[in-house]
Amino acid sequence: MRAVIQKSFGGPEVLEVVETERPKPLVGEVLVKVRASAVNPADVAVRSGAFPLLGEPPFGVGWDISGVVEEAGLGATFAVGDEVYGMPLFPRAATGYAEYVIAPSRQLARKPASLDHVHAAAVPLAALTAWQALVRAADIKEGDRVLIQRAAGGVGHFAVQIAKARGAHVIAIAGAARHDFVRGLGADEVIDYRTTDFTEAVKDVDVFLDSTAQGDLSLGVVRPGGVLISILEHGDRELAERVEAAGRRFAGVLVEPDSEGLRALAELIDAGRIRPYVEETFPLAEAGKAHELVGTGHVQGKIVLTV
Repeated sequence: MRAVIQKSFGGPEVLEVVETERPKPLVGEVLVKVRASAVNPADVAVRSGAFPLLGEPPFGVGWDISGVVEEAGLGATFAVGDEVYGMPLFPRAATGYAEYVIAPSRQLARKPASLDHVHAAAVPLAALTAWQALVRAADIKEGDRVLIQRAAGGVGHFAVQIAKARGAHVIAIAGAARHDFVRGLGADEVIDYRTTDFTEAVKDVDVFLDSTAQGDLSLGVVRPGGVLISILEHGDRELAERVEAAGRRFAGVLVEPDSEGLRALAELIDAGRIRPYVEETFPLAEAGKAHELVGTGHVQGKIVLTV
């Protein structure tokens, strides 16, 4: 089978397509014939060495997959032919940019029926990050005021829709060129980060989803008793202590495989309440080009590799 690996840290050029043995599923695992795999900022950071999650190369990056079960190990919860999606093994290597991927069956869910594989692959890591932050960590409810950074990006565009699906009032931060897109997702208010200091313009939100590591600077936007969620500073205990000392609650979120969350997201997607947006697709052999685009930090929605 073909798979994308890297033998050293570096720029997008270190990603190369190689021929390797097709893996065999063990007990409780399935072999997925991958149809599409999404590229996330985490992939870019791991590839470059900025986020040395997988240790030293060689390894394959990529986690988000959508495809069809090719083989099922003893005790697996899916059968051959089932269409599935997920982000298996994170934070361990899954080598998601490949023609076949091994996954624990309980880390996957059935693909949303209303989506093709390209759009289904765009969901898991980004949408689960938003889901685990807003639903699991903050338990947002109807009427909550929720502030979301990078609202047009991968995590952000799902966060806006998840918050709206739960009845929240959403204040979104995005560049002016993305405002119509973000409003179309359901944002009630949109702030241009280039012209407006949101820490001055926004006060007393119930939940702030911080995706730019500005916890200390932005603490004042959260009401006393509210929640500051960070998806970059999730392990910062000193920040957590400062937030708690200021009378707010801190929640650091590092996404994890979550079949229950995937099933809940699939229900919302098939009900028309959430839609993934894919800005561009690339073939597997052009994974480096996909990384270049994601690395700019200005992607609207997601970038997906077709396999």
